[in-house]
Amino acid sequence: MKLILSTSNIMSGGPSVIRRPTFEKSNTELTSSLRANFTVHQPSPDASTPASQTPSFKSWTTHQPAPPTLYIPTHTPSPLSEPRPSYDITVKLFYLPGIPANRRCAQTRDAIALVLHELGVSSIDLLIVSFPGISFDADDDEDSDSDLEPDAHPAAAPASAPTSENEDADAGGPEDIATVVTTWRTLETLHDSDVVAKLGIAEFGAQRLAKLLPQTRVRPVVDQINVRDCCVVPKPLIIYAKNEKIELLTHNDCTNVLPRGTLREILGSGEKGVGVLAGEEGKGREGLSGDVEPQWVVKYTAVVKDRGVVESKGYFAVAELREDAS
Repeated sequence: MKLILSTSNIMSGGPSVIRRPTFEKSNTELTSSLRANFTVHQPSPDASTPASQTPSFKSWTTHQPAPPTLYIPTHTPSPLSEPRPSYDITVKLFYLPGIPANRRCAQTRDAIALVLHELGVSSIDLLIVSFPGISFDADDDEDSDSDLEPDAHPAAAPASAPTSENEDADAGGPEDIATVVTTWRTLETLHDSDVVAKLGIAEFGAQRLAKLLPQTRVRPVVDQINVRDCCVVPKPLIIYAKNEKIELLTHNDCTNVLPRGTLREILGSGEKGVGVLAGEEGKGREGLSGDVEPQWVVKYTAVVKDRGVVESKGYFAVAELREDAS
């Protein structure tokens, strides 16, 4: 069964003026927003309901039989209020560790379709993709023997170690460039169909970019870099990106934004869970049994161009539940 978790519009308290990013990790925003949305949708217990008993998840989720899908919580789209040209819409798609790369074509299209339906639009301005196991390491570029020229193709790029923050044992090693290129072909078809205007990448240093660019037909125009430690983008990357006309942006996202253990805690029957997944006893006895595996996460942001305010921002997270046969 597919599980589709949503935060709804986390700006629902009102549009927010764009500010410099804080240092709160993106998975903290994701998990707290999911919990808040679940709470909003859960019915309030009446006076006769014991305080220890929570409403059945079936009362605030929606089950679709074909294909088997559970929307957590029941979801209603929130279309943008102004005409489409009034907005800059950015989407960031997180491919998660341990998920076969051959699923990404369908996953990418599903993620974009959810965002388009949510916002009531037919296209987005920028799609940024984050590959599992790739986290930016400034030392990789600072230790380069020389500044890379636009057409330089290094024989080997040092593999950045995956970040350990907010990631658990399901985080694997960095993706090889051949797998990245195969996935990029799907993104190029979305660009060709005018669903996505521009493409971007996350956590690529100069050497990794130099290996990717010659193999692309539609080149990334943005490279998002997490500079947690040094807060300074290395000079070789600055020079290379300028030569290749790639805009460098900083961010505070985690590579593995939704570890398996975190998802099970959110959906489980423990103190911090909502009882969608069954527990051994007590809360969640009506919940679903089986192994839950996060598949991907997508974050979307719609900014009103002329006012510089964020009207809509939210997340979708999709997981697979392999239910017990018993």
